[in-house]
Amino acid sequence: MRFRTRVGLVSMAAAVVLGSALAVPAGADSEATYEVTITSLIPGQPLTPPVVATHDGSVKVFRVGRHANLGVKEIAENGNAAPLATFLEGARGVADVFADSTVPLVADGVPGAAMFAESITFTIETSAGARFLSWVSMLICTNDGFSGVSGLKLPSQVGRSVTVGTAGYDAGTEVNTEDFADIVPPCQGLVGVSSGEAGTGTSDPALAEGGVIHHHAGIQGIADLVALHGWDVTAPVAEIRVERIA
Repeated sequence: MRFRTRVGLVSMAAAVVLGSALAVPAGADSEATYEVTITSLIPGQPLTPPVVATHDGSVKVFRVGRHANLGVKEIAENGNAAPLATFLEGARGVADVFADSTVPLVADGVPGAAMFAESITFTIETSAGARFLSWVSMLICTNDGFSGVSGLKLPSQVGRSVTVGTAGYDAGTEVNTEDFADIVPPCQGLVGVSSGEAGTGTSDPALAEGGVIHHHAGIQGIADLVALHGWDVTAPVAEIRVERIA
């Protein structure tokens, strides 16, 4: 498979502009290009820049009920995209990786929305047999929460698209203290709720837990996180739209 990693500039938009291309059947083994838009839906839970890959069915980025791999753990706890991007670069069955290291996604209603968009739009490619897409971003105002998709089936025809709302997941790797001292620093500035604590982008072994990935129970209000950081756990925290454009 052809592999290509891109880190850096991307175009951001609040919505995808629909193309007018005529839908043409695609062969199972043909290369293809997709336009992807990821949107943050919860003001109090900005998303870290996404790590996205197209791949074949042998690649499992995360699975509910299973232990998180190092890459997912580092995103969920620390917003650190590098380990997962590096893993995907070397993974057999991966066709293309998109990893942007600069732009959080912030929904309207909090101070960070004045500086950052709620959506990011970019293109990604596939090679022979790579008919799936996976994505992971941290829920910034959590101890080890994240959102994304694992093994989303890609549209097979030009002009076709798929849109899904994505859940909040708990990586099961760190105790949910809800204390700003244990949460990545950008949370306080982006959402506008602060305790004056510095926060941390490093895992604390004292908070480690050996759980598995599961649906996040939401914010319980036991420390610094408040109702603004919460969400309806039966509703999506983010949305991804994928359209085949070539």
